[in-house]
Amino acid sequence: MGNERFSDDYMLEKLADAKVHFERALDCKHTDFDDLYPYMIEHPQFFWYKRYVAWSELLTIVKLCEELEVAWQSQFSTRQAEYVQEKVMSGKVLDYWYETNDSKEHVS
Repeated sequence: MGNERFSDDYMLEKLADAKVHFERALDCKHTDFDDLYPYMIEHPQFFWYKRYVAWSELLTIVKLCEELEVAWQSQFSTRQAEYVQEKVMSGKVLDYWYETNDSKEHVS
């Protein structure tokens, strides 16, 4: 691929994909990860691991956006952007990612 710069639109698209992937994992909905490791569904720790993988993906894309000087914060609420900047997926992130738990923000 060489040294050519990724377009901002491309990076924002990848960021949006990673955000949806994390939100689907957060909501215990099907993701590509389920297809890769179908046997894990039988194990209770599966959902924690699935969320961790999705969170790691999101942080990786954000790091790339920062390195490429792509403004990523506008894709998140203020609170969500703070969680991402803190980088630690804590219970606070899991409980309060959405502004309210009955919000219509949850992914379909």
